[in-house]
Amino acid sequence: MLNTLYESLLALGTAWANLLISWLSYWMGWLPAAISEPFQYQFMLRALLTSLVVGVVCGILSCYVVLKRWALLGDAISHAVLPGVAIAYLLGAPMLVGAFVSGGITAVGIGFIQRNTRIKEDSAMGLMFTAMFALGVVIISRIATSTHLMHILFGNVLGVNMETLVTTMYTGAFALLVVLLCYKQFLIYTFDPTHASAIGMSTGMIHYGLMLLLTLTIVTSLETVGVILVVAMLIIPGATASLLTHRLPRMMAISVLVGIASTTLGLYFSFQLDVASGGMMVLVAFVIFVVAGLVSPIGPIRRQLRRRAHGGLEAG
Repeated sequence: MLNTLYESLLALGTAWANLLISWLSYWMGWLPAAISEPFQYQFMLRALLTSLVVGVVCGILSCYVVLKRWALLGDAISHAVLPGVAIAYLLGAPMLVGAFVSGGITAVGIGFIQRNTRIKEDSAMGLMFTAMFALGVVIISRIATSTHLMHILFGNVLGVNMETLVTTMYTGAFALLVVLLCYKQFLIYTFDPTHASAIGMSTGMIHYGLMLLLTLTIVTSLETVGVILVVAMLIIPGATASLLTHRLPRMMAISVLVGIASTTLGLYFSFQLDVASGGMMVLVAFVIFVVAGLVSPIGPIRRQLRRRAHGGLEAG
């Protein structure tokens, strides 16, 4: 029964993925040959589609990570999925399932330690993610080669197969659907958790829901940038958007654009320069952040322009 359902979902997802790949291939034909050349290959089109999904999902969740100051939490969960990946590899199960279970256990464990001991949240994160990461490294050292470890830690988007692409699409779509359906609750909890509790919202459920959603996003990004670099993709887009606006809908839109641009351009440059795709995506995202910081309303360029305009008015 479960195998039949899985095969049906895989077939449906594969059909949609092939349709989207054909659509991407069509639009690539309109670009100059120097740009479209790398995307003449099927593996590059699969990598591009995977990167776009990751860019959108990370862009959305990045806003909550930045606003809630959960950067360390993202780092903790991204490292803590490693034992789940290793155990899934050992059992022959889907890597994403193992990663999500491991990340979910870590997220719940952090909350349990924080609420039931005198340990503060940052210390609880440090305890959980270092222990889980160490467990993952120990398991991988026994069952896999260093090549597998490098792919898990730093991603291998160029090696994404159709099954992984379809799984990434499903998990990404689920994460976006949850954000859409719970947008109001997440908004109130993010900016004023006290008010959320006062009007009867279950802040504990929302808290754990966001943590599990963050785990799902990290799992979605696992094949693309790896467990170490994914935390950068969960911080930089939202941090960049926060420099340019203070309204959440606009912040999300800018963050998504940053996520799409950084993953797409990072993939292109990594192919041309023959370097690690995950690392290049993060570097592109950081360059965009620096540019946004320079031209933001409180950035040095805008401050200099205002200073000159003010000096001109005084001289007049």
